[in-house]
Amino acid sequence: MIAPLTVLLAITIGLTRTGTPIEAAQVLASAPNAPTVLLIGAKPSVPAAYARLPSQRRPFTLVTVNVPAAAPLQFPPQGKAYRDNPESHYLWRWIAMRAPDLVLVAGDDVGHLVDALNSTPFPTLGKIAAKHVSQENPLDGIGSVSASDVRREIERRIARSPAEVARALEPHYGHEFKEAVYIPAMALIARMRMGSLDDVRAIARPFVDGQDSLAKPTGSHLAGHLLFAELAENSGDQYWLHLARRAADLGFNPDGSMKESMPFHNEMSDAVFMGCPILAKVGKLTSEKKYFDMAVKHFHFMEKLCHRADGLWRHSPLDEAAWGRGNAFPALGLALTLGDFPKSHPGHPQLLAAFRELMAALAKTQDPETGMWRQVVDKPGSYPEFSATAMIGRAMLLGVRNGWLDAKEYAPRVESAWRAVSARVSDGGQVMDVCESTGRQKSLADYLSREAIWGHDPRGGGMALIFAVERMTPAR
Repeated sequence: MIAPLTVLLAITIGLTRTGTPIEAAQVLASAPNAPTVLLIGAKPSVPAAYARLPSQRRPFTLVTVNVPAAAPLQFPPQGKAYRDNPESHYLWRWIAMRAPDLVLVAGDDVGHLVDALNSTPFPTLGKIAAKHVSQENPLDGIGSVSASDVRREIERRIARSPAEVARALEPHYGHEFKEAVYIPAMALIARMRMGSLDDVRAIARPFVDGQDSLAKPTGSHLAGHLLFAELAENSGDQYWLHLARRAADLGFNPDGSMKESMPFHNEMSDAVFMGCPILAKVGKLTSEKKYFDMAVKHFHFMEKLCHRADGLWRHSPLDEAAWGRGNAFPALGLALTLGDFPKSHPGHPQLLAAFRELMAALAKTQDPETGMWRQVVDKPGSYPEFSATAMIGRAMLLGVRNGWLDAKEYAPRVESAWRAVSARVSDGGQVMDVCESTGRQKSLADYLSREAIWGHDPRGGGMALIFAVERMTPAR
C-alpha cells in the first residue's frame, strides 16, 4: 500500500544539473482540503516551527523549497525540459502539478519567479498568485488564501470519469495509420473499443489493399500489428489475421523452426512489448501452439539481456538505468501476453511469475506523493514520466482484473496512477512530461536528460487513451 503522509514530510522534487536532489518539506494543515502555501527560500527552521504548532493553528498546508544556491534560475524556463536549465524546469513544472494556492518568495527572487507566476499562466492550467515576503517572518500577515486557478483545474480534471478523459483525448489521437507501428495502433485499438470500428477499419484498410505493413520492419512494427489482430478478433475476417500473422511469423525460420528471438529487438527491454503480445494474440486466433512457444522463448531471451537482480529491468545491457518506459514495456507486454496465453501451456507459470515479480518491484518505486512512476523509476528526483505511468497503471489494472495481482495491494496503486494521468490530461488532449523517443543510452545521465514533452504527443496521448478505455471497459 502507498504509505500515508505524516504531518512533516520530506520530498525530493527534482535534480540539479550535477545530480544534487532538490528537496522540499511539507507540513500538513489541520483540514484535508485546506489551501496550500508554497514558500521558496525559507530558513530551515520555518517548516519545523510550523509543524510544532497545534493543528488548529495550521490553517494551510505549508510546503517549503530551497533550491541549491549555485543553480541558475530562469522563469518561465527556456529550452527543453529537463535537458536545458533543469533546476528551473523541475521547479516550474513541479509547482504546476503541486498546484499551491499561493507562492511566497523569501529574500532574493532569483530567476524572477514572482513576476513569472503573476504574469504567465501555466499552459492549459491557469495562474498561481505569488508575492515577495521577508525571510525573517515569511508567514506573517498571510490571511485567508483562496484556491488558485491551477488547483481548481487539476481538481476538476481528477473528478472526470474515464469516459470523459477518453473523449478529451480521442479527437487528437488514433486518426491515422501511415505506418503499422505501435504508437498509433494503441490509440486506434482504444477508438475501436469506444465504438469507432468502421472508422478504424477504413484507416487500416490500405494495408489490406496492397500497402506493405512490413516494407521496412522494426520492433515497433511488430507491436503495430496488434491493431490487425484486434480487428481480426473483432470481426473474424481472415485478411486481418493474415496481416497479424505475417508479423508473428517473423519469429520462425523458413523450415518452421523458432529463431533465437523475435527480430529487431536491439537488445532493448521494449522488445518484450513489441514481440510477445503479437505472438500470443496470433496463437489465440489460430490455436497454434508454436506462437505461444515462441513468445516464451523470446521473453526469456530478453530477460537474460535486461532483467536486473532486484526485479526491475535495465533498458539495455549498455547501462543499468531502470528507465521508466524501459520497465513499462515489459510490464504491459507481459500483461497483454498473459491475457491471451493458455493456462495449460507450460510457459504460463513462468510468464505469470515474471509479471508478478516486476509488478512488486514497480510497486516499491511508485511515487507516494504523485502516484507517478519516474523517468528512472528508482532515482528519486528524476521527473515524473507520463507514458510509463499510463502503461504501468494499465498493466496493474489488467493484473487486478484477471486475478494475477492482489486487489487489496494493487487496486489503490492503479487508482493513484489513474488520478496522476488524468490530472495531466487537458480537455484539449495535451499531456505533460512524456519522455521523447529513446533508444539505447550509455549512462544514467543520458536517461535523465531526455526531453519531457508538454503538449500533444501521440505516444503519451495514445497510452493515456487506452488506459482510460481500459478503466471504462468491464473485464472481458
